[in-house]
Amino acid sequence: MSSTRQWPSEARQRASAWLGQFWSDVKASVDPGLLAAARFLGLLYGRIERQLPIDQALRKSLRRRLPEHAGWRHALGGIAHLLFLVLVVTGVLLCVYYRPSAEEAYASIQFLVSEVRLGWLIRDLHAWAANLIVIAVLAHMARVWVDGAYKPPRETSWFVGLVLLFVVLAFGATGYLLPWDQSAYWTVAEALGVLQRVPLVGKPLADLLRGDESVSGATVSRFFVIHAIVLPWVAFALLAFHFSVVRKHGPAPPLGAPKAQREGVPFFPNHLLRSFMVSVLVVAVALTLAIWFPRPVGSLATPFEAPERLLSTWVVVDVTRALLRYLGPWGLALFTVVGLALALVPLFDRQPERSIRHRPATAVLGLLFFVGFVVAWLAGRQLEGPGPSPPAAAPTPPAQAKSPAGATEELPEPELGPEPVQPSRSVDENRDGERSP
Repeated sequence: MSSTRQWPSEARQRASAWLGQFWSDVKASVDPGLLAAARFLGLLYGRIERQLPIDQALRKSLRRRLPEHAGWRHALGGIAHLLFLVLVVTGVLLCVYYRPSAEEAYASIQFLVSEVRLGWLIRDLHAWAANLIVIAVLAHMARVWVDGAYKPPRETSWFVGLVLLFVVLAFGATGYLLPWDQSAYWTVAEALGVLQRVPLVGKPLADLLRGDESVSGATVSRFFVIHAIVLPWVAFALLAFHFSVVRKHGPAPPLGAPKAQREGVPFFPNHLLRSFMVSVLVVAVALTLAIWFPRPVGSLATPFEAPERLLSTWVVVDVTRALLRYLGPWGLALFTVVGLALALVPLFDRQPERSIRHRPATAVLGLLFFVGFVVAWLAGRQLEGPGPSPPAAAPTPPAQAKSPAGATEELPEPELGPEPVQPSRSVDENRDGERSP
């Protein structure tokens, strides 16, 4: 009887000894450099001491202290980073069903939305995250601009952050064509048609992106490669470098703040808990928008028939539309020049004064960019129909030929590939069915 009672105790001791040995083996064999992944995700802040065992390196990184002024106002950069991760996860899920060709792109989107369980939610969450990340990045840049936090020694982080803004815009621009609906087709055709009128670099760049005489399946393939393969690697590299520079110099202190006398607050649990609360709020907002304001599914792209109304589903499309319609190719040139001026400002504005009232020239440049973006967005919202068809933006419709008897007969239209398979149920009915318990 006593041996029977001792058996559970001995089993627990053996299990405890085995777990202790297993943890010792993990600490001895696992490189602390693996913690860099957690650092990239924002779960750690301090440096990873590679010469220490992984458990000691983890504890030391968690004990890293941040300045006392690091608070809620510095969360905008973290929000943009979180939305980028949401885009990566949802984008990978979308790639499981998406087929990047003119014949199958639209049908794959229809299948994803109407047949795949929660496929509509993944697509709408991806679309709304693409809008929210632009707003978050611009708000983060505006805070840095107003605080003068781009001044030495933080010029590098400002420049890399500005490059990341253009990467975010490139993500949205290349992903906008992928659904292959009427709005996507004619918006991209108009933008490429105006781009090719930019002197020197416009036509070669437009031809490179288009891959054909007009927007076609070759354009879809090139946009997909840039969107899903090239840009993610560029973004990951820039983000890693940006985070390293920001953590090296720390967040800029508030204007007029005295030099900190204390060591600051520990990253864990103070800042980590704040980051968790912000993350939950951002994901909740994105999910709410995706559920209550889903992205409409347009009709199949038809190169020979322009739609009466273009549905905009990305905030930058409205801005681009306003620049192209009112300023033509000079709108793109002006946006590029202002962006370059913003990048070069830290090289000229090197005075220690950070108050916006004592920086009139840089204040005007910042207002031109940020206020101009909002004004262009509001103007673009009023534009619904497609613009004038630029040369080489769309294929020429089939011509008419004369028969030997002199009668006019219409030449057959070229084959565009098989018709997309229509779902058995409508998108709205399926969404209602998916949402019902």
